[in-house]
Amino acid sequence: MRILAKDIITGMGSGEVELKGWVHRVRELGGVSFVMLRDRSGIAQVVVEGKADLSLESVVTAVGVVADNDKAPGGAELRASRIDVIARAEPDLPFPVNGDVSKIGLDVILDNRPLSLRNPKIRSIFSVQSTIIDAFGSFLRGRGFTEMKTSKLIGSGTEGGTGLFEVAYFDAKVYLAQSPQFYKQTMVASGMERVFEVAPAYRAEKHDTPRHLNEYVSMDLEMAFIDSERDLIALEKELLASIFEAVSSRNADDLAAWGATAPDPESVARSPIVAHDDAVAIAAAELERAGSSSKKAYEISPEVERLICAWSAREHGSELAFINEFPRRHRPFYTFPLNATHTMSFDAIFRGLEITTGGRRHNEYRALLDVLPKFGLKAEDLTDYLNVFKYGCPPHGGFAIGCERLTQKILGLANVKEASLFPRDRKRVRP
Repeated sequence: MRILAKDIITGMGSGEVELKGWVHRVRELGGVSFVMLRDRSGIAQVVVEGKADLSLESVVTAVGVVADNDKAPGGAELRASRIDVIARAEPDLPFPVNGDVSKIGLDVILDNRPLSLRNPKIRSIFSVQSTIIDAFGSFLRGRGFTEMKTSKLIGSGTEGGTGLFEVAYFDAKVYLAQSPQFYKQTMVASGMERVFEVAPAYRAEKHDTPRHLNEYVSMDLEMAFIDSERDLIALEKELLASIFEAVSSRNADDLAAWGATAPDPESVARSPIVAHDDAVAIAAAELERAGSSSKKAYEISPEVERLICAWSAREHGSELAFINEFPRRHRPFYTFPLNATHTMSFDAIFRGLEITTGGRRHNEYRALLDVLPKFGLKAEDLTDYLNVFKYGCPPHGGFAIGCERLTQKILGLANVKEASLFPRDRKRVRP
């Protein structure tokens, strides 16, 4: 009978069992070898008489009986009658899988990604991320949303012509989608009303920072019959609270490995909603309070995001804050106006980083035709998009959460690339 490492506990019962996994570490002491064997559930101690002729990361089967040992992980060990090698690993490992990842540079980790992902602490990042994605979908399905999968090859961008990756497509030029915006709105107009998608998105922006990726996982949703962006903010508060609860309950060991915690629902509910211009003023006051009189705050920058989150934690007991009513110049043409200068849009910032952008959209065909020239756009270049609204579309809006950014901030990772299985940026397209 095959068991998992986590099942090597006191009281497993009698009889021989099999434990299959990877050789994580080997220690020889007094004619006995202690083999730490790793599988998907954790690490167990296997004891075998004599010298164990095993290279690290070899895949093996250990056969034996479970016995108590207070010094072993979980208080028990497998006393093996034999260890069979399934696939022997070469001895020249280019990455120390059993090493301390805090002492290994990020480039080394990413250059050796197939091996670094074997490290339990690194792999725990993606256990947390799996929970985030599952909780996102489960919450929305419970609110009547339908999951969809949309094309990532598009003829033009709804965000405008910048920041698009060009792709040769037979005899034509197409682009990688920056978001499922067009398709989300199409499905809302189709009568489905509430839709969501978890899928890659692409931004051809020449960033090289700890907060940017050129390919990332976007958790998108769109919903009909809203009055303003505040309906979306209320939904996102409930959604994030549900995600945080799921991570706290399912990934306690993973959080502990990183010394991290997820916010409780009460603190999420307390998160403030601050108008853009007020947020800038608060950031300026925070700078003055800190004695940084030489620094100024004019727009929502990364530093302002950090200042607002620090203010929110101090004044509201929440590491999350929402900034709404962004100026029209900072938002795409399809964003619904609040007045002549500001919009029904928002960002969510968590632990000093923007994790969400969203808002209400224009839903009237004539209004869109009027607004396009103000953004330097032409109706003939957006025919497919405009046809969504030409024949009736309800008031609607949505938002997108950056999955890697949310993972990064929950675990306190220094760089968003750590939260991407195989990150893509300006310099990295392999492995």
